[in-house]
Amino acid sequence: MHVHRDSQYATPYASQLEAMAALGYQRFHVPAHQGDTGAAASLASLLGARAVELDFPMLITEVDLATGDWHRTDIPTPIDRSLDLAAQAWGAARAWYLTNGASIGNQVMTLALGTLGREVICQRSVHSSTIDGMMLAGLDPLFVQPSVDLELGSAHGVTAAQVSEALAERPGAVAVIVVSPSYFGAVADIAAIAEVVHAAGKPLIVDEAWGSHFGFHPGLPTGAIRAGADLVISSTHKGAGSLTQSAMLLLGDGPHAEALEAAVERVMRTVQSTSSSALLMASLDHARRYLATEGERAFSEALEGVARLRAAIARDGRFAEVRERILEFPDVADVDPLKVVIDTRVGGISGHLAQTVLMHEHRVIVEMATDRAIVLVVGPGNPVDVERLMAALTALPREDEPADAAPGAPGAGTAFESYAALTRLAPPAPGPRALTLREAFFAPAELVDADAAIGRVSSDSLAAYPPGIPNATPGEVLTEETVRFLQAIAQAPSGYVRGAAAPGCAQFRVVR
Repeated sequence: MHVHRDSQYATPYASQLEAMAALGYQRFHVPAHQGDTGAAASLASLLGARAVELDFPMLITEVDLATGDWHRTDIPTPIDRSLDLAAQAWGAARAWYLTNGASIGNQVMTLALGTLGREVICQRSVHSSTIDGMMLAGLDPLFVQPSVDLELGSAHGVTAAQVSEALAERPGAVAVIVVSPSYFGAVADIAAIAEVVHAAGKPLIVDEAWGSHFGFHPGLPTGAIRAGADLVISSTHKGAGSLTQSAMLLLGDGPHAEALEAAVERVMRTVQSTSSSALLMASLDHARRYLATEGERAFSEALEGVARLRAAIARDGRFAEVRERILEFPDVADVDPLKVVIDTRVGGISGHLAQTVLMHEHRVIVEMATDRAIVLVVGPGNPVDVERLMAALTALPREDEPADAAPGAPGAGTAFESYAALTRLAPPAPGPRALTLREAFFAPAELVDADAAIGRVSSDSLAAYPPGIPNATPGEVLTEETVRFLQAIAQAPSGYVRGAAAPGCAQFRVVR
């Protein structure tokens, strides 16, 4: 870690980009627009002239290469200083910027673990990118099942006791991988899990994609790094407000830091883009400054708005906000207060249809939907227009009341009850494992009709998206419940199955 005197009010990397743009260089480098807002007038009209001017490539002297005295290796570059400030803000020993989202962070993490061993203990409800990374690394996971709310269609977390049992079963595991918070905001007891994992001499890896804002306000949960995690994947754009596709990897300062740092550094050179976006990295610089210097005020506004929204939902009485219900699960220690999960079925409409109508008729976009619920994400500084949102919610039709879909909406001109005919399925339990992730992915495969796929071994990772938790992974047997669930999701108004081999999941790719 470099020694410097920057405060959290500084933006060393972004400020250096601005200084470079102001110097009026004649630029003969990629990207091909070369910062010329005249030559790239169309792009400038889309993004603004400033974005074009700041779009420098990597490896620019005095930005991310050594500055000034070429023989001085102890002088930090602007990107070094920016990374150090990020590490300080989140309480980490080191930070890495990612410009391909937390998905590449999960793949870096799994490939890094692959350099340390082959066996890992992993929460089954990890993101698809973690499954993909384990496949690429040839890891052999022992999956730990989280609790699942079958009605809401949500997976939560795992407990320290479950992790302890898994460690006893798989003593050769090189690490434990868990997810906290879940897509629905359920926070695991990371401190307790870290204690168990460290007692076994292993590092704890936490996919904290949905918790990048944790720790910046007393009303928010503690961040995983400060709770004892050794490596954390942080999707900074989700909760901290950097540009989409920007994220971070955060390293803890425990006894496993040296081995993990070396492994991550090696893999980062292999998979990180050699053309990382300056705009994305500059947005990380500014998002960090915003949270570190204004986070408490900004989150106070957001939390106050969410409190008013929850109170309004309770007063209206048609729908139910389910934070307290989520807290009843034994593997949930806390719930992110900035995730608002609304049970829509109690109000007579599916979550998928509610999401569609809210968007097309009321210009309200929510984060995600399941058959039973919609999920809202509130960012820092968002005061929440409670009146507008409640007006939209109360105007939602009931599915047993015939009405036509909004013009332009999927299925426009059909009665709402046609959506109600979709099979209502909770996420199924995964099928038994027949092959390893890597064996199944690289084995000869064939496409078969959905009915013929039942009982066959999946070649692909298939996930209802969002949240992107695989319902089937390579090497697992496709059960009838899984096939029917994925078909129902694919046919829902806002449904999407990541990894599907055919529209509507009419066919599946299976091991030949």
